[in-house]
Amino acid sequence: MSVLTDVRSIPQSEKRFSLTAFFAAVIPVGGNPLGVALTPGGTRAYVANRSSNAVSVIDTATNTVTATIATGAGPTLVAMAPDGAHVYVSVADAALLSVIDTATNTVTASVAVGAGATGVSVTPDGARVYVANQNASTVSVIDTATNTVIATIAVGNGPTGVTVTPDGAHVYVGNLASNTISVIDTATNTVATTITGLDGPAVVGITPDGAHGYVSNDGSDTVAVVDIATNTITGSIVVGDQPRFVTVSQNGAHVYVANYGSNTVSVINTATNTLAGNLRVGEGPTGVAVTPDDSRLYVTNTDAGTLSVIPLTLIPNEGSTAGGTIVTANGHNLANATAVHFGTASATILTNTATSITVVNPAGAGAVPVTVTTPGGTGFLGDFIYFPAPQVNDVSPTEGPSDGGNTAVITGFNLAGAISASFGPNPATIQSATDTQLTVTVASAQNPGTVPVTVTTPGGIAAGPDYTYWPQPTITNVTPNTASTSGGTPVTLTGIRLATTQQVTFENVPADFSVISDTQISAIAPPQSAGQNITISVTTAGGSTSWNSFTYQDNPSV
Repeated sequence: MSVLTDVRSIPQSEKRFSLTAFFAAVIPVGGNPLGVALTPGGTRAYVANRSSNAVSVIDTATNTVTATIATGAGPTLVAMAPDGAHVYVSVADAALLSVIDTATNTVTASVAVGAGATGVSVTPDGARVYVANQNASTVSVIDTATNTVIATIAVGNGPTGVTVTPDGAHVYVGNLASNTISVIDTATNTVATTITGLDGPAVVGITPDGAHGYVSNDGSDTVAVVDIATNTITGSIVVGDQPRFVTVSQNGAHVYVANYGSNTVSVINTATNTLAGNLRVGEGPTGVAVTPDDSRLYVTNTDAGTLSVIPLTLIPNEGSTAGGTIVTANGHNLANATAVHFGTASATILTNTATSITVVNPAGAGAVPVTVTTPGGTGFLGDFIYFPAPQVNDVSPTEGPSDGGNTAVITGFNLAGAISASFGPNPATIQSATDTQLTVTVASAQNPGTVPVTVTTPGGIAAGPDYTYWPQPTITNVTPNTASTSGGTPVTLTGIRLATTQQVTFENVPADFSVISDTQISAIAPPQSAGQNITISVTTAGGSTSWNSFTYQDNPSV
């Protein structure tokens, strides 16, 4: 599993609102942008473009690319020095760490690290940089005064993201391939503990107070909550498809998770550890960074070659036409608000501070402006998009293997903009979406059985027909184990989980068969050439199984 996996492109039906309603800007950068980091003042953004072998520099005041800096092959992720003087870029294909001087926007050093350099993080004092070497299963420690490697630490398999704690005492390394987090003690540069129970952990985002970590689980489409004091997992939050990189707001109130497979950023409320909403972005979002004042989010769209700039004034910025969505409006001078309007309709104010208002929005339709009125006047907060409630009418096929991986088509209405589709508790991967149809890859199930199919859109959750997961079949015996080349020999196949058999073949030639029971099939051997180790294959709703030691013999002759 790799953080650089390709998935679907966003359907045209989902693009209709994106550029006008949600983004302050969409900036073309290089090929396959991955990591993004902001200067301490938020005036510039640095984006690593893996397939372009370059870093783009963006002026955040004008949202334009002002410089392009060549690096080695495969720049991947980016970290900013605390004083903003240098940018550190992991260069995966060249096994390097490039050091960029932000005053001149030139590479001033290239440090040899391990194979597949990916995650990169700087200590709060700026003295050291930690680099995850995904292909070497190590972390390199670099002294920034000399730009030399002073230690190499063995961690779990496939280390991807590295995050230094706010106090600089520890480094959290997400080991994507071994489903663990290695916790490094920076005083000794040794692994102090290993956290298990994860599913494809990519990176850990740590709150500014150092109390909690948020781990993106690529394999289960969740974010795990880690208590940093005890290094234990205390919760799990379902997010979008294939969550990649995570960042925490400067005030610690929200966690932003880029969901590569669903083209969204999930927003988690850290006070309740619940999903506050999803922000729609471009194709294949991977890297995320938030401005120092928490007003904007920068997201790399890996498959689109762009950088999305998202205002964080409304979270979420879309919901059901029925209303009832809890929306947080962020800004300044918001105290003593007397009214919040979605278009012309009034929202119900729940909480109100100088920088934030939480409301329950009214019913509505389409894209509407959101305004707030205080004793100081009325201000515009952004646009909110209303989506009609989805409806699911059918799923085809209605059954499949417990291992998943097969394609299914979900049909209904108001499905465009689908955030997720699930088969019971198992999130599917959305391949394409229109208003009436979703094409998905069915996820695997821990246990066979019948589960409901559900689709979640900004307009709500729709439950559809049931889908049945069938277990994998097994053939345990074949009697007789020999047949005539002319065919016609009755053969009994014995095994388990055979009741849903759809096809029996002898060396790819279909045979007539009948299902006797869940443990037995009667088949007629078709004609075949003489030979040993002939493969008999049985295909059921749960998958396929084979018997590889069947023999065909010529008829005796005089």
